[in-house]
Amino acid sequence: MSALHPPIRPEYERPLEPFEEQPVERALSLRQRLWQRGGLRKMLILIVLALLWEGIARWQNNELLLPTFSATAAALAEDLRSGELLVKMAISLSVLLKGYLLGIAAAFLITTLAVSTQTGRDFLSTLTAMFNPLPAIALLPLSLLWFGLGQVSLVFVLVHSVLWPLALNTYAGFLGVPDTLRMAGRNYGLKGFRYVFQILIPAALPSILSGLKIGWAFAWRTLIAAELVFGASSGKGGLGWYIFQNRNELFTDKVFAGLAMVIIVGLLVENLIFHSIERITVRRWGVQR
Repeated sequence: MSALHPPIRPEYERPLEPFEEQPVERALSLRQRLWQRGGLRKMLILIVLALLWEGIARWQNNELLLPTFSATAAALAEDLRSGELLVKMAISLSVLLKGYLLGIAAAFLITTLAVSTQTGRDFLSTLTAMFNPLPAIALLPLSLLWFGLGQVSLVFVLVHSVLWPLALNTYAGFLGVPDTLRMAGRNYGLKGFRYVFQILIPAALPSILSGLKIGWAFAWRTLIAAELVFGASSGKGGLGWYIFQNRNELFTDKVFAGLAMVIIVGLLVENLIFHSIERITVRRWGVQR
C-alpha cells in the first residue's frame, strides 16, 4: 500500500531572491551602426586599394608601366563620356549572355537526365571527367576552325566554360536534397521534369546559385581572354579587343581603364544580380545565412 500511495510531502514556500535592476546596454554609436553595413565596408576596402595603387604608382614614377589611379580614372571617365567603352561593354555582354544562357540550358538538361536515369548519371560523370579540366580558351583554335572568326566561335567556348561547373554544382545540390522531400514529391506523383523543377531545384538552389556564379566568372574571363587572342568578332570587338588595341598603341592608362571596366562589371553582376537573387530566395527561406 505504501508503494501505491506515497506520503504527501509538506508544502513549503521558497523565498525569492531580491530583484536587481540590470544595466541597460548602451545603444550603438553612429560609427558602429555604419560599420554594420556591408556595402560601406566593401567601399572602404576599395578606397584603401585605390590609395595603395596611387601611392605605388607615384613611387615607381613610370606611367608606361603603371599609371596612377587618378590617370586611370580620368581615362575611364573620358572613354565613358565618348561612349567608346559603353559600346565595347555592350558587345561583350551581348556575346556573354548568349553563351551563358545556352550553357545554363545544356547544364540543366544534362543534370536532369543524370538524376532521372543511371545512363544519365554515367553520361554526366564521364563528360565532366573529360571536359571539366580542359580550359575553355584551349578550344579556341578548334572553334575558329569549325565556326570561323565571329560570335559563334566565342559562344562555343563560353558554353564550355559555363556548362561543366554548373552541371557539377547542380548535380551535387540534387544529391544533397533530403529523402523526406524526395518521398513527398514521389507521393504527389511527380516524375521527370516536374519532379526536378518542383522538388529538386528549390531544395538545391544554394548549390545551383554557387554554380551560376562560378559559371559566370569563368565565362566572363574566358570571353575577355578570347577577345584578347583573336580580337574582333564579326568586325566588332568588345572589352578584350579594347584592351588589346590600347596595349598595341602603348596607352597604358586606357589598358588599365579597360581592366577596371571588367572588374566593375563583375562587381555589379555579383552585388546587384546574384546578391539580390540570394536575398529573395535562399536567405529569405532560411536555407543560407
